[in-house]
Amino acid sequence: MAMQSMLNAQARRLARWLKPRLGFRGRGRWGMRRRPLPLLARTALWAGALIALALLVPLLLVQEHQQEKDTSVRSERTAPQAQKESPGIAAAQPMVRVYLSGTRQIESVALEQYVRGVLAAEMPSSFELEALKAQAIAARTYIMRRLLAKDASGTPEGADVTNTVAHQAYKPLAEMKRLPKDAAAKLSRAVEETKDLIITYEGKPIMAAFFSTSNGYTENAEDYWGSPIPYLKSVPSPWDERVAPKYAERTTFQMNNLLSELGVSVQALKLKSDGGTTGKTASIQGIGNQLRIVSRTVGKRVRQVQIGSEHFTGREIREKLGLRSSAFDWSVDNDKLVITTYGFGHGVGMSQYGAQGMAKEGATAEQIVTYYYNDVKLDKASKLAAGRLRN
Repeated sequence: MAMQSMLNAQARRLARWLKPRLGFRGRGRWGMRRRPLPLLARTALWAGALIALALLVPLLLVQEHQQEKDTSVRSERTAPQAQKESPGIAAAQPMVRVYLSGTRQIESVALEQYVRGVLAAEMPSSFELEALKAQAIAARTYIMRRLLAKDASGTPEGADVTNTVAHQAYKPLAEMKRLPKDAAAKLSRAVEETKDLIITYEGKPIMAAFFSTSNGYTENAEDYWGSPIPYLKSVPSPWDERVAPKYAERTTFQMNNLLSELGVSVQALKLKSDGGTTGKTASIQGIGNQLRIVSRTVGKRVRQVQIGSEHFTGREIREKLGLRSSAFDWSVDNDKLVITTYGFGHGVGMSQYGAQGMAKEGATAEQIVTYYYNDVKLDKASKLAAGRLRN
């Protein structure tokens, strides 16, 4: 539009100059009538005017382009800078009060810093990024569930959670400062790229249980804890055996020590006349014959064990003997009982080494968590916490 106006103005000035010279009626400067120019002169003037106009247009175009360029540069310099991401989520983060069992002090940190501390304590930083991200989402979900429910069970007064595996392991701020730079950066990236994400079932945060290593399957919640939870169901986890450094472990017990640990007396054994027993003592083979795995769970762990007339759950055997898992077999070797365990942990929820195996095969964090937790969705913690938590 500016260029059009300039062309019009120049054309009008040229026309005013040509009019008296091309024989149009009018008076001169002193009021005398003008005489028309000869035809040849008028033709020459017309030609000159057209040439002048032809030279004028490109100059005007160049000038217009330069003005537009200048205006564009000025606009870029004077336009407001693009605003950085709003700190809304960070500002609205709830605080987590962590009881540090070592110092018996309470450390209060923002949600995402807490998740970072849990991630550092619960999973090796050498794991694949997507596995770390899956762990960050699970850790964030766990604490948000407690905060929303105002559940401070198992903690001293004034704390929301402890830094032990009774809740979630957690590295305090002082220890986080000593992490190698590359490890710290990787953990920070995993937390940042999953910021505010939690796992929900029917719109509520799930109990995001996780453990180290499966025996090839995860466990139904009811088969370990006694109560069914719809999203904590057994699924195959074939990756653990390939990637976990301690998938299977052998533990040896003296037979008498084994019975003592379990609280079983020789009298409780079903002694047979040919069972090699005399009085209150029994032969190793006689005792071994009284040990029997009665049943297993859907997740291939031991459900029930019978020792003589005594019955135990697989979980009880694991806890009484300090085994790595309730997925085990046993055999008698001379005067000893050799127990081989598979996997590590209770087996419910997400397997950490399973997550690592999935990530190595290209699975995303979302694919990992939605595989190990049934029929769940990812949601925003800030949306669920709005107006319900202290900052």
